[in-house]
Amino acid sequence: MTTSFVLLSDTHLPKRAKDLPGPLWSDIDDADLVVHAGDWVDLATLDAVQARSRRFEGVRGNNDGPEFDDRLPLVARFAVEDLRFALVHETGASTGRERRMSAEYPDADVLVFGHSHIPWDTAAPSGLRLLNPGSPTDRRRQPDHTWMRGTVDGRALTVELVRLPPTAR
Repeated sequence: MTTSFVLLSDTHLPKRAKDLPGPLWSDIDDADLVVHAGDWVDLATLDAVQARSRRFEGVRGNNDGPEFDDRLPLVARFAVEDLRFALVHETGASTGRERRMSAEYPDADVLVFGHSHIPWDTAAPSGLRLLNPGSPTDRRRQPDHTWMRGTVDGRALTVELVRLPPTAR
């Protein structure tokens, strides 16, 4: 069986945008799994994403207040088919990230993270795949708003970075 998913992070609503982009909502509606790597900022967004998700995994980030403490963990671990995922908001500096995260999450096949708003897709020498979907609402110095979608089929992982130019919001 193939599992479709959406990865997003750093939504920062309503500070950076009033709502998520329409194409992202469509992806959320279509996905078997929605994964959010933190920095929601308001509970209404969490509630809306959870309500529209068939399956949901999420963590809180450094901009999420104490109202998130009882709702989301700082680190989540879950399986999708035959792959083991870890989910965290922040991983520290990009230099040496693969080595540090391999040591910190030795039991994971995939690590999803956020915080930087910079899309990231690499594999560590250990085989750990590191994914950061960027931000669909606050691109900072990036050219586009971004998130990821993909599939898991057994142990096979396919990931696509979705780019939404600022003029398309």
